[in-house]
Amino acid sequence: MSTPDKIRVFQVATGNLGTEMIGRIQNHPDLELVGLHCYTADKIGRDAGEIVGLDPVGVIATGSVDEIIAAKPDVLTFHGVFPDEDLYVRVLEAGIDIVTTADWITGFHRNTNHPHPSGRKTTEILEEACQKGGSTFYGTGMNPGACQVLGIVGSMDVADIENVTVTESVDVSCHHSVDTWKAVGYGRPVDDPTIPDSLRKYTEVFADSVYLMADCFDLELDEVTFSYELGACTKDIDLGWYSLPQGSLGGSYIKYQGMVDGVARVESHLEWQMTPYTDPSWDIKGCYITQVTGDPSIYSKHMIFPKAGVDLSDPSSFASIGMTVTGLPALNSIRSVVAARPGILTSADMPLRGFAGRFKL
Repeated sequence: MSTPDKIRVFQVATGNLGTEMIGRIQNHPDLELVGLHCYTADKIGRDAGEIVGLDPVGVIATGSVDEIIAAKPDVLTFHGVFPDEDLYVRVLEAGIDIVTTADWITGFHRNTNHPHPSGRKTTEILEEACQKGGSTFYGTGMNPGACQVLGIVGSMDVADIENVTVTESVDVSCHHSVDTWKAVGYGRPVDDPTIPDSLRKYTEVFADSVYLMADCFDLELDEVTFSYELGACTKDIDLGWYSLPQGSLGGSYIKYQGMVDGVARVESHLEWQMTPYTDPSWDIKGCYITQVTGDPSIYSKHMIFPKAGVDLSDPSSFASIGMTVTGLPALNSIRSVVAARPGILTSADMPLRGFAGRFKL
């Protein structure tokens, strides 16, 4: 872990998160960007810096998995909105580690809602690829990801725990991912009968987060339940990048609850607001909240502020903070992932140093 050598990183995707991570990799003391894989034809052949609005960095975007493998990076960082499991398998079999922020914590959600065409569990297929290539696969992010780590760490000085709940209470209008919000039903009439299934299907990775926490607590769950409240827009909303007609879904409160003998013990809550003009509406805190009920009980807010001089009236600055806190748990984990055993990892398998940021010296 003390080696000064930089880890060679090949990044996938330059959407909102990937765009932010190009610059963050360039400034990260552990990492060297050696490649960029893009799915959009007009990005292929262009300099990665140019694609994301920076000065040229000398890395030209490619478009095939063969080119990823030929570059022989130490690790691939995947920042697409949804996983590309065919790509994962080929890269892992080639002996290249993967760290992803795309919809993966334990694999429960992928196995349940997005079954592999072969009929086998995707977790089994990825584990086989890891063992074949001697590679490691790890999924993280802010939430799910770091938010659950905060919940686990927040319990370390509590006896006789009764309940642990982590809550994301955020205005999500800065997350300019049209595909994400279409998938979960935002913008559809709030009485659209397809919305509950869409919300569950595309957020059930937060059931993964409950299972992750329960695993760390050595708590065997009977099930993880899903419940929701929907907020209807009280007027037409135009965000510039997304439109929400009056009466459409513009906010929601979602609960994933890990149950033992009918009692909720470990919970992950999502308090999301695209606009304050919904009925019902929620008191958005703009932070991540950990509540541990026990002896003693704990209430902790993980609040995120811009660095000095950042103008939060600029929506792009606000969005940049959100993308940074989502992507940095992945970048900061890389040295520990590269040092880890082959196979699928969860945050329960990571050393404490795998969650540590880096100083600017």
